[in-house]
Amino acid sequence: MFEPRLALASLSGRSDAEWAERAAEFAGAAFLGGIALDDPTRNAAREMVERDREEFLPDDPVAFVDRQLARLEDADLRAGFNVRSASLDPVREVARVCADRDAILEINAHCRQDEMCRAGAGESFLRNPDRLCEQVAAAADVANGGPDVSVKVRAELPGVDLAEIARIVAEAGADAIHVDAMDSEGVVAEVSEVAADTGLFVIANNEVRDESSVREYLAYGADAVSVGRPSDDPAVLRRVRAATDEWFGVQRGEIEL
Repeated sequence: MFEPRLALASLSGRSDAEWAERAAEFAGAAFLGGIALDDPTRNAAREMVERDREEFLPDDPVAFVDRQLARLEDADLRAGFNVRSASLDPVREVARVCADRDAILEINAHCRQDEMCRAGAGESFLRNPDRLCEQVAAAADVANGGPDVSVKVRAELPGVDLAEIARIVAEAGADAIHVDAMDSEGVVAEVSEVAADTGLFVIANNEVRDESSVREYLAYGADAVSVGRPSDDPAVLRRVRAATDEWFGVQRGEIEL
């Protein structure tokens, strides 16, 4: 899906093309966004801004996605866009843009902000997996020419089995699952076991800072790791990139220990 196996994870209101360009020398992918696409999620984003959250709120979110991805066409990484929508048509529109730009569309089933969950997006999808699968299928199909689709999820939500979520989103057409492990790193092993049978690409996230954290997630079976808040810190990115390069070099027999 991307090389090197280090991704930059989206940070609402901060992760734009300029942010990705600054870290392109280290990463194989960058997930821009998240961005709210329809009226319910855009209204939720406005409420969040009123309490000092950062959010992207362009007049035309689809055009914004297209402009941002266009700026990264010549960057040495693969772009993706993390999106939030309670309805399907805006997801299909952005999926067409992502397909045209060879970008990954990432369905946000991760945001835990109350406003976004009340709007019917974010982690509310994890409690209603049928709706999540509808989003994935809408994005992946786009008249049978859809983009690669990732689903960003969060661990430690009571009653939610992320391994089962991985199975059903793969059946719906997802290509990747991006797991924020929170303080339950072992969940990556459970998801990776499902991924081995379904072909899902597993990206592990949360406190990825150094060789130790990289090796832990990759030993659990993740295909890549992602860096969130310190994605603007070259020292952290340099350490993580070196650790991922070493791990996969060893796996391929390119490096002797």
